[in-house]
Amino acid sequence: MAEIRNRSAYHDYFIEEKFDAGMVLAGTEVKSIRDGKVSFADSFCFFDKGELWVKSLHIAEYRFGTTNNHLSVHDRKLLLRKKELRKLENKMKEKGFTIIPLRIFFNERGYAKMEIGLCRGKKIFDKRETIKNRDSERELRRYLK
Repeated sequence: MAEIRNRSAYHDYFIEEKFDAGMVLAGTEVKSIRDGKVSFADSFCFFDKGELWVKSLHIAEYRFGTTNNHLSVHDRKLLLRKKELRKLENKMKEKGFTIIPLRIFFNERGYAKMEIGLCRGKKIFDKRETIKNRDSERELRRYLK
């Protein structure tokens, strides 16, 4: 099964909370996701009339698609429970929070799901601290082997 991760999100944001959301997709979009043809560059989630949408998520056109192929970049609706939507919408009203897609995966039933994170942006010194901690952990693991 394909799992596509948004590695830059972990570098640029502190992830406060994670949610698994369903996605409304066309058939050719699902086939492209299975091929791993997804780019998270500059993608984010926003609310419109009480519904959660993901913007600027690039899913490449399916190479065997016909004239019914999907658009590669358009807003896609995310499916969550009402309680989770209300919680996220209230947190978004607070300063500094944003919702970022973290990964796309297929669950045990074969449905495409997106893990989204309620995130707070990192400052430059926070990013340096993260890199420093990761390097020190790598060195420690190297010495232990």
